[in-house]
Amino acid sequence: MTDKILVTDAEQRKSVPIIRALGRAGIPVVCGESRRYSMGFYSKYCQRQYRYPDPEKEDDFIAWLIQHAQKKAFTILFPIDERTMTPVTRHLELLQKYMQVPVVDHSTYMIAHDKSKTIEQARQCNVPIPKTWWFPTLEAFHAKKDLIETPCMIKPRISSGSRGLRMVRQREELEEAFLEIHKKYPYPLIQDYLPLGGDTFGVEFLLNQGKVIAFFMHKRLREYPVSGGPSTLRESVYDPDLIKTASRLLTAIRWHGVAMVEFKVDPRDHVPKLMEINPKFWGSIALPIVAGVDFPTLLYQLAIEEQESLLQPETSLFLPDTTCPVRSLPAQGSLPLVGSYRYPVRCRWLIPGDILHFITNPNRFQLNPSFFDFRGEYDDLIDQDDLGPLYGMFLSFLSKLFTENIWRKYIGRR
Repeated sequence: MTDKILVTDAEQRKSVPIIRALGRAGIPVVCGESRRYSMGFYSKYCQRQYRYPDPEKEDDFIAWLIQHAQKKAFTILFPIDERTMTPVTRHLELLQKYMQVPVVDHSTYMIAHDKSKTIEQARQCNVPIPKTWWFPTLEAFHAKKDLIETPCMIKPRISSGSRGLRMVRQREELEEAFLEIHKKYPYPLIQDYLPLGGDTFGVEFLLNQGKVIAFFMHKRLREYPVSGGPSTLRESVYDPDLIKTASRLLTAIRWHGVAMVEFKVDPRDHVPKLMEINPKFWGSIALPIVAGVDFPTLLYQLAIEEQESLLQPETSLFLPDTTCPVRSLPAQGSLPLVGSYRYPVRCRWLIPGDILHFITNPNRFQLNPSFFDFRGEYDDLIDQDDLGPLYGMFLSFLSKLFTENIWRKYIGRR
């Protein structure tokens, strides 16, 4: 096997399960990041570490990728986070002359990345959404702000995680909050606040030019910050209707590569409503891998195959056969259509995510499942076969110990 993958954003927690899955499949992996102490660098499956220019210096970053691809440092590129996906999709046509990059073009990427475009796409596909207001100018906001119902959520059109989110309980707070967020995230959305009590689901896919190759679904059990943030404990679940609903969004825009569609159930009408499309690898990627859907390896297979000629033209969405714990549907060409996974399977982000959830949750001793119940669970990072990333995580933490960003990230100052 001569194909070698560069996995970017090695500092990100989600890089570790991706690196491990590829390495255990016998696929050569090299890792890249702009920062020195990155947990992915310390995985035993990372054959070489590269420090590339900060992706925010876009021209330098793209030039670095091309230069190293020309030197055969890698032949396939997996950009796994927003800071690399955005420049890579913008320069995709150029990059594909030197390497294989299994991602969508930039205009399609922005349909998922820009929440205002996502909402418009959802309306066209008849996918339920919370009541949403979006104003293209400040004049439009001031003209109609008194029509907005509270409580509501102000959401940046383009951001990741919980950055920039603001809940507004009283109408008197709305204008000040909107203008404050607008300074950093221009023209944010305003959405109806969904009350507590509804579950949050993620439906994940791998698609080949709009055709579903694999899918998975999970439910959030805990998150940090407790008020809303990345999941710290989640489990695999199965809901064929929600899988079909989510697939409509991605097949309609001919998505290519991996993506997650997130829904939250509105307890007032019990309808799952679209929260966002995550147009890249998601933070809980470890769960589908251990439950039977190896998205990184499947994406690698997609990258090296001419799938348009291998997949049957009329291939449609396959749903799990619940009588079989794990099953792959018959291969179309050399790439199998993954049609089932194990559920319920749980996976936890213990260090530091679930620990911080426990510390900051006033109901910490009434959690269901209990914080102290580890039976049958997997972990995003802790793996007896590959403990190096934990060492890398602590080195990274120590290197930032006296910076303000580390307190914002882990202690919750925003």
